[in-house]
Amino acid sequence: MEDLQDFLKGKKYKKIKFTVLKTQHLLIKGKINGIKGNFILDTGASNSCVGFESIEQFKLDAQFSETKAAGAGATGIETQLARNNEIQLGRWKNNKFHLIVFDMSHVNDALRHYKTKPVDGIIGADILLKGKAIIDYSNHCLYLK
Repeated sequence: MEDLQDFLKGKKYKKIKFTVLKTQHLLIKGKINGIKGNFILDTGASNSCVGFESIEQFKLDAQFSETKAAGAGATGIETQLARNNEIQLGRWKNNKFHLIVFDMSHVNDALRHYKTKPVDGIIGADILLKGKAIIDYSNHCLYLK
């Protein structure tokens, strides 16, 4: 029987490795606007996002947004929106990618509490849906088309 990796390669999916942190978060490496970063892969996050401190790092043109973010344990979080960025995860790319920018200090504080390095952002369902994602948990791989 053909294995999953070969089957998905035949369907033009790109394979992206991730690691599992001791907090059980999935860590994926990627690039935004050509700049490397570390991201949590979060199927429960509706949108991909980065912290305010990453605006310069990733060369984002972030504009005020009236939309408020909500996450685990927090609601009404001020946001900005950065439109039309390039994201690359492995060999998968998207050139019209919008990012939510918000205060990620609570996320990174929680990671530091467990002696885990902070992350630059979160890859959410917007990317997973756009890339028709398949997550192979046992082999620590994300596949995007």
